[in-house]
Amino acid sequence: MTSELSFFVLLARHASLSAAARALDITPPAATKRLAQLENRLGVRLVNRTTRSVSLTPEGEIYLEHAKRLLAQIAAMEEAVTSQAGKLVGQITVNTTLGFGRTVIAPLVSKFATLHPAVEVQLSLTDKPLDLVENGIDMAIRFGALPDQRLNARRLMSNQRFLCAAPRYLEKKGVPQCLDDLHQHNCIIHRQNEDAYGIWRFLLGEHSEIVKVSGNLSSNDGDVVLGWALDGHGILIRSEWDLKKYLASGRLQVVLPEYPLPTADLYLYYPSKSHQSARARAFIDFMVEQLPA
Repeated sequence: MTSELSFFVLLARHASLSAAARALDITPPAATKRLAQLENRLGVRLVNRTTRSVSLTPEGEIYLEHAKRLLAQIAAMEEAVTSQAGKLVGQITVNTTLGFGRTVIAPLVSKFATLHPAVEVQLSLTDKPLDLVENGIDMAIRFGALPDQRLNARRLMSNQRFLCAAPRYLEKKGVPQCLDDLHQHNCIIHRQNEDAYGIWRFLLGEHSEIVKVSGNLSSNDGDVVLGWALDGHGILIRSEWDLKKYLASGRLQVVLPEYPLPTADLYLYYPSKSHQSARARAFIDFMVEQLPA
């Protein structure tokens, strides 16, 4: 019964039989067959189907509402029983950034899994933040301002950002002395989310100054733009967590340190405290403990 409920909730979330099939690691015909068996058993049509998507019928909306509630009740029941034995079980879905997710968060998930082997952690790495409720995600770990102020959040780590460049680039092009000098330099642009292209903002006391920069290289991948800076192609904005080893080794150096950039602190955010599971709370506390404030 729970597998039927979970399947339908997943189908409604993706609004596509093929997408639901991919998420379940089954073939599209198998997903179609599973839906047909469910509708035949109930004697009603739950979805309207087109070649590319599905939409819920009124009966489907009712079934989805009850399915979500029943699955939540079953999960709460199982957690209440297992928590009596001091054991964390169940699934946690986490979304985070590409580069930081690979290098920092994934190893921490490995440590958490060693401590709590009965907890299944599904970690997704994406460039853009995902809607937690719409995508059925328990929590996200992201730099910068929260995408939705209605979300709950825990600050995991402070994170300054700096302008940096390879010494060989600066030897060839000169070290900028003021913000206006950036117009004469090749600036490597990291395209992030919906940020305006080539717009760098600096904090000057209570005010900010905008500089429109340009350059011949840009990418939406942080590791790619960092590699270009290391190769001596230009000036880049980068977070302190990613710069430490390169500054220590001398492969990069900070430029214009007297012109601070807005911080991009690391946050863990989640939709609701009231329905948070013990395993989710344990994961959040673990991340707060592991990452330097």
